[in-house]
Amino acid sequence: MELTIAQKLDALLKLQSLDSQLDELIKIRGGLPEEVRDLEDDIAGFETRIGKFQGEIKTLEEEIERNRVAKKDAEKLITKYKDQQMNVRNNREFDAISKEIELQSLEIELVEKRGNESQFRVRGKEEEIKTTQAALNERKEDLKAKKQELDQITSESQEEEKEIIKQRDQQATTIIEPRLLNSYKKIRGNALNGLAVVMVKRGACGGCFNVVPPQRQADIKDKKKIIVCEHCGRIFADVEGVPEPALTGRGR
Repeated sequence: MELTIAQKLDALLKLQSLDSQLDELIKIRGGLPEEVRDLEDDIAGFETRIGKFQGEIKTLEEEIERNRVAKKDAEKLITKYKDQQMNVRNNREFDAISKEIELQSLEIELVEKRGNESQFRVRGKEEEIKTTQAALNERKEDLKAKKQELDQITSESQEEEKEIIKQRDQQATTIIEPRLLNSYKKIRGNALNGLAVVMVKRGACGGCFNVVPPQRQADIKDKKKIIVCEHCGRIFADVEGVPEPALTGRGR
């Protein structure tokens, strides 16, 4: 059955009332939901950073192991070359082997230097992990406290919120036509206070407080068509009290 304009306006006003009640419940929670999300983002960031450091340490430890093996191989070669020096037949062979021993000695120095550098970097990464872990633990404690606070506030109004949401959804989906509902959502989304449907109070818009002319008040009161505020675009549901009489242009 097609609703009259008056019925549509009443339905919108009821929907606005329910949405405003939900807004009030959310307002009670203050900035806690956002604080919880920020802390969760911080924790995820710290955990990612620690994982990155652990990956870098693993790579460095693999490099340290390769250098250890390279040093061991070089030491074996030096031992082998020294044994060969004992059985050389001439000075040229002796000098060639000495050159190989010298090269392997330089290789040992190089891999030792690389190993020490890698170990230094590992210690640096371990310090960074320690610092980041401390910050992570602190954030986790903060998150735990904030969640407990939020859960307490939410639990106190949970049943009330469920009931309002149930009524709100029923009001929105079964009573108000989609086109009008979309307009309502759009206006509400652009309004700082979440008000899309307002009353005319003391001759002014209940949303932006700009004066509503008497003739327009009379039209709003008649509820023959949906009228919006020419200043803020909010939908007028009705006029509180009796609208001021429109001027006829005649002399007194």
